[in-house]
Amino acid sequence: MPFQPIHPEKLSQGVVRQIEELVLRGILRPGDRLPPERELAERLGVSRPSLREALAELQTRGLVETRAGAGVFVSDVIGSAFSPALVRLFASHDEAVSDMVAFRRDIEGLAAERAARLGSESDLAVIDAVFRKMEAAQAKPAGDAEAEARLDAEFHLAIVEAGHNVVMLHMMRSIYDLLREGVFYNRQVMFRQRTTRASLIEQHRAINDALQARDAEAARAAVAAHLDYVQAALSDQRQADRNEEIARRRLSRETGR
Repeated sequence: MPFQPIHPEKLSQGVVRQIEELVLRGILRPGDRLPPERELAERLGVSRPSLREALAELQTRGLVETRAGAGVFVSDVIGSAFSPALVRLFASHDEAVSDMVAFRRDIEGLAAERAARLGSESDLAVIDAVFRKMEAAQAKPAGDAEAEARLDAEFHLAIVEAGHNVVMLHMMRSIYDLLREGVFYNRQVMFRQRTTRASLIEQHRAINDALQARDAEAARAAVAAHLDYVQAALSDQRQADRNEEIARRRLSRETGR
């Protein structure tokens, strides 16, 4: 017969499963520090020996790491999505930038569609809260390109999270990490001019409005329009950079420098 005895689950295994779930769902993120041992054991309702056993297993699996004198942290489990050699290729070829934006257009459009249909009220509230922060940052006269770029990434990630597809979530996190590191392009370039900043905030407003209305078709269309704009802006910037290089050569000839 195909039946086997049922054994009670060890407390440590319950801890392992809970932390695994939090990492899988993106609630615990790479670099997050876990609470101190005593506090975490109390929150989970387990003994400290059971917690230590669970953390040891999670460390063996590569999900957490212990840093001497600092605590236990969630490992950078996303870092292996692309090999270092491939990342270097991405960084050195303009074609990769166009392909990346096209990939984002397709995947984030689908994510927005899913978020409109499947996102909970709390999911949509998170997206709206990030957008309000974007509005506040954009309203500052001086502007902070780094802060605006960071909020832009948080907004798009919140949409992916609201789609509740863990494979999509971790794949897009790896893309956003590369964007943050300037592998594909420097996001701050998109926020230098006030006209560009104003256009971007209105594009994000359209995305947010469609999501809050749970209009899946409009949300996907708004994401596509936004990323088409990004594609065009980056193309224009590359052409402007090439033009500037030619102009500098002409100036050098005229001035003898």
